[in-house]
Amino acid sequence: MNRKAAKGSKWKKELRDWLMSLAIAVIVAMLFQNYVYAQSQVHNVSMQNTLVAGQRLIEDKWSYRFHNPERGDIVFINGPESELRLVKRVIGLPGDVIDIRGGVVYINGEKLFEDYTKGQTFAGMYELPFTVEPGYLFVMGDNREHSMDSRELGPIKLSSIEGKAVFRIWPINKFGGLYDR
Repeated sequence: MNRKAAKGSKWKKELRDWLMSLAIAVIVAMLFQNYVYAQSQVHNVSMQNTLVAGQRLIEDKWSYRFHNPERGDIVFINGPESELRLVKRVIGLPGDVIDIRGGVVYINGEKLFEDYTKGQTFAGMYELPFTVEPGYLFVMGDNREHSMDSRELGPIKLSSIEGKAVFRIWPINKFGGLYDR
């Protein structure tokens, strides 16, 4: 083999190795984005003042494979309950009895402390008190007067929960975690 042919062969092997590495990196990144952590954007006002339109969040899509959502979690909903992908706060867990009296939410007869809400909480379309069935959650937006949530849509299937909002990355002045716990 002459020197020129060997040099051309080496260059082709180098290019093939780089393209293979790039393809593997892209595939791993796409799998990570789809199944582990993803960047998501807030598109509506239903979670004000906690989240506002235009903010970018990191969504944990992984941990709910190992445990169910907890009360207070901010979740992404993508299921048959709504044509839109929603961001809401978990209020009621399976077996909980939800009631709203005088603008206050009660869970199993005890007042729910909610320092994150905006506006008054009205009962909505469902007869209260309401018992959350197994396999479902009761969710509400923090901006109670401007939120399409379980008060209108009904309970949300656990299988419709796409992930949990865990971190705010934009805007920079709001950068950080979403939970005080």
